[in-house]
Amino acid sequence: MPKQLLIPKGKVKLADFSPTETDGYTKETGRAEETKLEPRLVELQERLYASGKQSLLIILQGMDTSGKDGAVKHVFDVVNPNGIRIANFKAPSLDELAHDFLWRVHREVPPKGTIGIFNRSHYEDVLVVRVNGLVPESVWKARYEQINQFERMLSETGTRILKFFLHISKDEQKERLQARLDDPAKHWKFNTGDLKVREQWDDYMSAYEDVLTKCSTNHAPWHIVPANKKWYRNLVITRTVVETLESMNLQYPEPAEDLSTVVIPD
Repeated sequence: MPKQLLIPKGKVKLADFSPTETDGYTKETGRAEETKLEPRLVELQERLYASGKQSLLIILQGMDTSGKDGAVKHVFDVVNPNGIRIANFKAPSLDELAHDFLWRVHREVPPKGTIGIFNRSHYEDVLVVRVNGLVPESVWKARYEQINQFERMLSETGTRILKFFLHISKDEQKERLQARLDDPAKHWKFNTGDLKVREQWDDYMSAYEDVLTKCSTNHAPWHIVPANKKWYRNLVITRTVVETLESMNLQYPEPAEDLSTVVIPD
């Protein structure tokens, strides 16, 4: 797989990462590979759920139309919904604003035995907040290290963290926005506010580059996922999740009592 896993060394430049990369896969071979991985994803999620000793937190970030909702739908549609927790972070409420910026996030961290998915996350507080000048620069700059410490604490207490930046091109975003505009069944997805955000594209790319540079750590790495091709996006995420769960050495728990002599009565 191409250079998607980032390590905290040097400045990230998104121009160095192609959003059209498919690593030699075609749509057919990519989907076939994902299909082969799905049974293993199901088994590993069951082991995670049964053991109840660790959790996995998946963070999805990206520009509008980058495929966060699609990734949740297509990658995790095969697993047991009882073991999945999904949190969507929108503009904070007055109650949330009355607390520190991580307060609402910490409440959504997945309990042990589950996979938690953040559709947007605490990174909005160094992205939207920064681009729109919602807090002073001194405040959002301090948050990079606060986020790193927060994620380190989660990692040290049993939560494995995977962070995916869904990387699409500006031209691809235009096509996807236009598709929503052209299809009445997708009008509910279209928000004219997205056009303002699109005008801030360069500012957001700079903000994301700082996030990827400053907050990709060994305990909570960022992955840049080429996302112009939806099927390849799904393959990359599925494979990375499977590989991560494999590395967690998940085992079914031993039974609480000896079952070797149990006979089911007629």
